[in-house]
Amino acid sequence: MILSYIRTIVLYLALIAVIRLMGKRQIGQMEASEFVVTMLVANLAALPMQDEGVPLHTGLVPMVTILGVEFILTALSMASIRFRRLLCGKPVILIENGHILQDNLRRTRVTLDELTGHLREKDILDLNTVQYAILETDGNLSVFPFPQHRPASAKEMSVAVEKQYLPITIIGDGQIYAKNLQLVGKDRAWLNQVLQQQDATVAETWLLTVDKSDRIYFLRKETAK
Repeated sequence: MILSYIRTIVLYLALIAVIRLMGKRQIGQMEASEFVVTMLVANLAALPMQDEGVPLHTGLVPMVTILGVEFILTALSMASIRFRRLLCGKPVILIENGHILQDNLRRTRVTLDELTGHLREKDILDLNTVQYAILETDGNLSVFPFPQHRPASAKEMSVAVEKQYLPITIIGDGQIYAKNLQLVGKDRAWLNQVLQQQDATVAETWLLTVDKSDRIYFLRKETAK
C-alpha cells in the first residue's frame, strides 16, 4: 500500500513537471498538437498509478520522450512558418465586413449556433456590427466590430486618465514578501506604519499591495465561521 502511495506521488510530481516545462499554454488555450500531447502524458501517467505490476519507468520514459518531441516541434515551429502552419494551421476569417463567409464556416466545421454563441460571449447581438470575426488556431474567436460600434476610448473622448501601475504584493495570507518590499523601495518601518494605520498585524492581513504611485490596497483576513 505504501509503495502505491509513493508511485502515485512520483508520477504526480513528474506530470506537473512535464506540463510546466511544456509551457503555460498547456493549461490554457491549446493548439491541436498540444492537446494531443497533454492527453498522452496524462494517460501514460495513469497506467503505472493504477497497476503496481507496471514498472514506474514505463510511464516516466515515454513522458520524457514526449517532452523532448514537443521541444523539437516547438523549435521547428518557431524556425519555419510553413511547418508552423502545417502543425497548427492558420487563422480563418468567418465574418468579413458584416458578411458571414459560409465556405469558411463549412471548412472549419463551425455551425451558425456556435458562431452566434461566441459572438454573444463578446457581447455582440447584431452581426451587421461585426467587421471581422477570425477563428484563431487555438479555437478562440477574435471579434472586431466596425469603428462606429466600438466603445469609445478615453483618447477618442479626449478624457484625461490616470496612469496605471502594477500592484505589488507585500503581504499575502499573513506572509511578508521581503523581495517585493525591496522592489518597491520600501522597508519594514514603512510596512509597520501602514499596518498601524490599518490597526492590523501581519498575521491579520490577508492581502496588502502597493504600486509605484503609492496606492495601497489592504484586505483583512476573515475569521473562519
